[in-house]
Amino acid sequence: MSLNHLPGMETSAVSVLKRAVELDQSSRFQESLVCYQEGIQLLMDVLKAVKDDSKKVHYREKIKKYMDRAEQIKEHLNKAKEEGKYHEQIKISDSDTGFSYEVLFKPYINEGLTEVWVEDPYIRHIHQLYNFLRFCEMLLKAPCKVKKIHLLTSQDDGDSSAQQVSALSEIKESLQSQSVALDIQYSSTIHDREIRFDNGWIIKIGRGLDYFKKPKGRFSVGYCDYDLRECHETSVDVFHTKHTKTS
Repeated sequence: MSLNHLPGMETSAVSVLKRAVELDQSSRFQESLVCYQEGIQLLMDVLKAVKDDSKKVHYREKIKKYMDRAEQIKEHLNKAKEEGKYHEQIKISDSDTGFSYEVLFKPYINEGLTEVWVEDPYIRHIHQLYNFLRFCEMLLKAPCKVKKIHLLTSQDDGDSSAQQVSALSEIKESLQSQSVALDIQYSSTIHDREIRFDNGWIIKIGRGLDYFKKPKGRFSVGYCDYDLRECHETSVDVFHTKHTKTS
């Protein structure tokens, strides 16, 4: 890294670590841990590039401080997971932005993730089908090797029934070309919304995957980039279990 890039790297590190502290203070520990780890790596890259000895001392102290806190959080999370007591709640307020699937699910995805279960009664209408497709795309781009996705949803009994079946079949075929199997099941009694990862994480979103507001127009900001899309108010409850679902 050249010295010309140093200010930008420093700014990025400060921004990520500030976010880590905010999440830490809000008891959103898994998210804060991810930010601490990213911020620490950025600071270490800066440390390698600086020449001033006093700055080196300053950065070493900062790195140690954040590493100590990250280790404390890691121990707390591991203990909660072992005892089956892990629970974290994320509140998404009305018209909030910055909650794309990439952002929301990132803290819970790791290299060991291979299988995902999605239970959501509302993967029926066209925008909901696109939401599910975007969720699948997020998994394909994430640092994991998902091989199978299970979808349990309700079947549209109206005029859109054929559209739902056709769209899900197309998604299934497309995922197959990426070496990912999609298992689709329908239930007339499903009500709860839940996403399970085979690494133990369980994410329950009050509104399921359909927590985004309709964009104001086809050429308005947020139409393509879900980080910029306004959200409906909802709660996200995150749990962890050593006993993962297998069927």
